[in-house]
Amino acid sequence: MSKDKNGVQKREPLTTEWHDWIDYWSVDFDYDSKKEIIRLQAEDATAEEKWTGNYIFENEWQSFRTKQDRTLEFTSVPRVYGKPGKYRIMVKVVDILGVDTSQLLEVEVR
Repeated sequence: MSKDKNGVQKREPLTTEWHDWIDYWSVDFDYDSKKEIIRLQAEDATAEEKWTGNYIFENEWQSFRTKQDRTLEFTSVPRVYGKPGKYRIMVKVVDILGVDTSQLLEVEVR
């Protein structure tokens, strides 16, 4: 909002494009490739490794804004998969307010 010299307030849009709200985005092309393993200490003082049921996001490609360069790439690099099968791709987006959002996509490579 801005005021003119007479004190009249005027609303002006900050942006007209949806992508102006994105600060960073990245892709993990094979999200299921790295399981999240934790170590638990048992009563007999031994350590036991256990899968949490989750996976670790590996940032394989990213595009982000800097103060010097405010542009973003909107097409990731191509990924060549070693063998056919089903893969889950995780896309992570962080907006200018710092809100982190992730989306899982399933693809089948033939």
